[in-house]
Amino acid sequence: MAKNFDVVVIGGGPGGYIAAIRAAQLGFNTACIDEWKNKDGKPAPGGTCTNVGCIPSKALLQSSENFEHAGKHFADHGINVSGLALDLAKMLARKDTVVKQNNDGILFLFKKNKVAFFHGRGSFAGPSTGSGRTGGEGRTEGDGYEIQVTGAAEETLVAKHVIVATGSSARALPGAPFDEDNILSNDGALRIPAVPKKLVLIGSGVIGLEMGSVWRRLGAEVTVLEALPTFLGAVDEQIAKEAHKAFVKQGMKIELGVKVGEIRNGGAGKGVSVAYTTAKGEALTLEVDKLVVSIGRVPNTNGLNHEAVGLKLDERGAVVVDDQCRTSLPNVWAIGDVVRGPMLAHKAEEEGVAVAERIAGQHGHVNFNTIPWVIYTSPEIAWVGQTEQQLKAAGVKYKAGTFPFMANGRARALGDTTGMVKFLADATTDEILGVHMVGPMASELISEAVVAMEFRASSEDIARICHAHPSLSEATKEAALAVDKRSLNF
Repeated sequence: MAKNFDVVVIGGGPGGYIAAIRAAQLGFNTACIDEWKNKDGKPAPGGTCTNVGCIPSKALLQSSENFEHAGKHFADHGINVSGLALDLAKMLARKDTVVKQNNDGILFLFKKNKVAFFHGRGSFAGPSTGSGRTGGEGRTEGDGYEIQVTGAAEETLVAKHVIVATGSSARALPGAPFDEDNILSNDGALRIPAVPKKLVLIGSGVIGLEMGSVWRRLGAEVTVLEALPTFLGAVDEQIAKEAHKAFVKQGMKIELGVKVGEIRNGGAGKGVSVAYTTAKGEALTLEVDKLVVSIGRVPNTNGLNHEAVGLKLDERGAVVVDDQCRTSLPNVWAIGDVVRGPMLAHKAEEEGVAVAERIAGQHGHVNFNTIPWVIYTSPEIAWVGQTEQQLKAAGVKYKAGTFPFMANGRARALGDTTGMVKFLADATTDEILGVHMVGPMASELISEAVVAMEFRASSEDIARICHAHPSLSEATKEAALAVDKRSLNF
C-alpha cells in the first residue's frame, strides 16, 4: 500500500537532506529517498559531497597538509621531526571515519526532525489522480505523484510535492571511461591505495587542484593539463596569477592550452599513457601511474524516469526550472547540481531551504551574486561577486583595493604570507561589487564579504569596522581601505 507524504525529496545530498529537514520544520509530513551506501551496504546519505566530494577531500587536504608541514615547515618553528613516515592506510581510514560521522549525523537529523528516510533509488512512477485540489502557486493538481523506491527499500510513495535533488556525476573523457583504478574520477582520486610516483590531472578546476595538492604533498610528481589558455579563468585574473605562481613554486607542473589526444589504459598495475599537444604545437606523451579526469560534472537524471510524468529536461540532461526552482510540472521542484547555476553544495542547500519555504507559502531567498566560491588548496582561493575582467567587459566603472598577506602580522606569525585580499567597488556609489582572496584561511575570511554584499555595503563600511588585532581578517579591512588609497599597514 502506498505511503502518503506532503513532500518527498529524491536525493539526500546537501540540497536534498536540507530541503527535507526544512520542510519537516515547517510542519510537512516529509520523506527523503537516497541510495548511497557505505562499504558495508548501510545507508550513507549526504550525496557526492559527503561521500566522495567536499567532506573526504577536506579530510585528505588537512592530513596531507599536516604531513607537508611536518616535513618542510616545522623546523622553521624550532620543531625538529625525525623519522617522519606516512601511514597512508591510516590517513585514508581517518577520511572514511570523517565521512561516516557525517552520514550518521544526517540520519540523526532525519530522526530528530521526523523525516521518513527510505534507502534506495527514487523515481517517478506516474501521476496519482484524485478529486483535485488547489496546490501552491495557485495551480490545480491531482493527488500528486507516485514515487517508486527500489533497492534496499521497496516502497511506493505518494507525494503532493516532489523535490528533485539527484545531484551530478563526474564527466568522463570520450574514449577513456573511468575504471577508478588507473583512470579516476573524484571518487577514485580519494582512495588511491599507494602514493603514485607520477600523477596527471586533466582539468585545472576545483577538484583537480585539490586532489593534485593532496597527492603532491604526499610525494607524487603532479602534472596538470588544462585545455584553456588561461589558468582558473573564472577567478579574478590577478588572484589566479598569484595562485598559479604559488602552485608552480610548490612543484606542481601546469600546462595550459593543451589538446589531449589518445589515452591508453594499460590495465591493473600498468599505468596510463597520455598523449597531448602543447600550446606551442609540440606533441608529447606522458607515462603515468594514475590519471585523474576533472573536466566538470553532468546532471544526474538517469533512472529518474522523468518520462513517466513528462518532466522537462534540457539538452544537458538537467531539469528545467524557473528562478523559483519550479519545474515544468505543478508542485515538482528541482534544486542543486541537477538544475542551472553553480554546482556548489551550499548553493544546493540554499535552494533546498528556499523551496521548502515556497511550498509553505513563504518567500524563499537565493541570491546567486552572493554565493561564495572556494578552492581549498594551499593557498586557499575564495571569491564572491564579480571579477575585474567581468566589470571591464560590462563597462562598469569601479575602484580596486588590494592588501598582501605579507604585510599582515597574523600571517607572519603563522608563517603563511602568500597571497592577498582584493576589493572591487562601484566608482560612484562605493558599493562592493566583488571580493577576491588567495591566501591563508580564505575559505573563512570570505564570509565577511558575503554578508557585506548581501546587505549592499560599501567598501567604506568595511574600512570603518574594527577588526581584531592581530588577525587575518585585518587584511580584509586593509583591502577595503585601499579602495580609497588609504591602507594603513602597506
